[in-house]
Amino acid sequence: MNTSLPSRSYAWYTVFLLTLIYIFSFIDRYILSLLIEPIKNDLELTDTQVSLLLGPAFALFYTTLGVPLGWLSDRARRTWIIGVGVTVWSLATAASGIAVNFVQLFIARITVGVGEATLSPCALPIIADSFPPEKRGKPIAVYAAALSIGAGIAYITGASVIIWSKTVDAITLPILGLVAPWQFAFIVVGLPGLLVALLCLALREPARQERAGLTDEKNAGLRDATRYLWANKHAYAGFVLIVSVMLIISYSQFWLPAMFQRTWGWEGEKFGLYYGIGMLLIGPLTVNITGWLSDRMTSQGQKDAPVKLIILGTLLMVPTASIAPLMPSAELAFGVFMLNLISLAMISAVAPTALMNITPGEIRGQVTAIYFLIISVAGLFLGPMTVGLLNDNVMGENGLQYSVALVPVIYGIPALFLIRWALRGYRKKLLTNTA
Repeated sequence: MNTSLPSRSYAWYTVFLLTLIYIFSFIDRYILSLLIEPIKNDLELTDTQVSLLLGPAFALFYTTLGVPLGWLSDRARRTWIIGVGVTVWSLATAASGIAVNFVQLFIARITVGVGEATLSPCALPIIADSFPPEKRGKPIAVYAAALSIGAGIAYITGASVIIWSKTVDAITLPILGLVAPWQFAFIVVGLPGLLVALLCLALREPARQERAGLTDEKNAGLRDATRYLWANKHAYAGFVLIVSVMLIISYSQFWLPAMFQRTWGWEGEKFGLYYGIGMLLIGPLTVNITGWLSDRMTSQGQKDAPVKLIILGTLLMVPTASIAPLMPSAELAFGVFMLNLISLAMISAVAPTALMNITPGEIRGQVTAIYFLIISVAGLFLGPMTVGLLNDNVMGENGLQYSVALVPVIYGIPALFLIRWALRGYRKKLLTNTA
């Protein structure tokens, strides 16, 4: 093992900066979900078109570019790759605010995905290379907290813009002129990302750790990564499939603001404010407790701790996601969704740790990219699209809550049968070859 780790203080500075960047990525990704109804009305879209914007538009290049970017991250300076990516997705988010039709907004969302594809294939290996294996759980959990923090800020920001817009007669910007509140929201959340891109460009690159001698580091390629994955497929497949289901359920919940509005009459700004606060309170606390628990269990000899915690989260995730939309009131539904948020945060906190702990250092970027390709294709395509298609073709405009409730039934129940297989495959890998 390469022991040339950065100092503890600089390692944590790296974690916090990468987490801040990850927060910006989720703000730019989630802001669209709060603005579904005004965008749908202004651009005259169907629910299926909205679902294309929520999932496939973003996923188109976010998933396919991840693998070549992972290959690049195993060779080039990862901090610079991220810096360029932040610049691209921030400008694309702001550009969403000047879209005037479905095609323009679709292209803008594609470009957001292009930029964000640079992040995790570089960021997770950087964090893994900054800490020893037995101390990775907490920093990776801190990084994973960006999901709930970013989404929470996105909801609160979007709600605040909508509330503020109702107090003014019109929103007029230099050059652009008169803009709708939803357009202004995209511009407000997009442009600040350019500042953190500059900080990333100045970040120092840690040395790559835990090389397995697969090949010379500078020549480690996709063939090496895929061969390694195939040789250890049973170790990866189980927990990756479970995480894929988690993302399908999570991304189907892009529809929650619209569901609460259509079902219980909550305006988008009310839901956004409440749900954003809930995410900020519950998400970071849950992921940090889960990360601490993962490290503690690992230090006590339970090297399969991350996968055990993934399984625990799954057992809570499926039932809560299924019953929450069927509650008789918005308040009860909101409470059950907060329990569901705990489960989603648990899984997101330890899944990257499970991945890093069985992946050699010289192919971590590419394996991370393949991992995100699999889970993102599943989550972004199947999550929002399943809801949109069910709603347009089966449930109807007023049956959105039933479409959302069916997603965890369709995809989550089969995942429960994978639990023992996933744990057994991961344990076998830990016994035969510690990465």
